[in-house]
Amino acid sequence: MILAKVIGNVVAPIKTESHENGKILVVRPIDLKGEFTDPSIIALDTAKAGIGDCVLVIREGNSIRGIMQNDKAAVDALIIGVVDYVEVNGKQIELS
Repeated sequence: MILAKVIGNVVAPIKTESHENGKILVVRPIDLKGEFTDPSIIALDTAKAGIGDCVLVIREGNSIRGIMQNDKAAVDALIIGVVDYVEVNGKQIELS
């Protein structure tokens, strides 16, 4: 799993079956300071995230297929949650 910030939308009027009725977002991985760490990736959203949100993303195929309950899902990254903050050693870290 990775933390990422939503930086854009992907508009695709024609999608594969596993993406129908789903929102596709552009996310960029961040560290615990909220700074970008890696290039952006495309992720299917299951958490109703929006631009500017900090999100939790999984990139493991079996986990994605299990969550989607679809063994043939053509998904490389899946947004599974919107993160309000992270707590480390009892200290709250804001990521917005």
